[in-house]
Amino acid sequence: MSTQLKTPPADDWIPSLEDTPFQRLGGEEAVRALVGTFYDVMDASEPALAGLHVLEDGKVSRGTRERFGLFLIGWLGGPQHYVERHGHPRLRMRHGHVPVDIAMRDAWLRCMHKAMDARGVTGGLRRFLEERFAQTADFMRNTEG
Repeated sequence: MSTQLKTPPADDWIPSLEDTPFQRLGGEEAVRALVGTFYDVMDASEPALAGLHVLEDGKVSRGTRERFGLFLIGWLGGPQHYVERHGHPRLRMRHGHVPVDIAMRDAWLRCMHKAMDARGVTGGLRRFLEERFAQTADFMRNTEG
């Protein structure tokens, strides 16, 4: 009888220092692709949310996309490029000028869910990210409604 260890199925995945969401997604290129898809979805289907961002030619700016990409890379357990360039994220402070209500929270989450669908994020990684994104999006609310 073999005592060989089996890798747990993807549905049982939980993050660790050795196996981060950043690694599971596929590194910097994959995270940047997720961010690009997220903002493309936002531009196409959530105009009110897109309008809260700096726009270039009617689309969320390249600078906004780059900054969120850097943030997400670090937040998911990758290199801390965002902190090196911009300091501590201070999410609520940096978004304090933007009205984030339930509708905007939900729009943000819809965009991220569609982006994860498009990028093929599934299983335990998907469940983990959905939970973390929902917690963070709710934390960002600063307006009733």
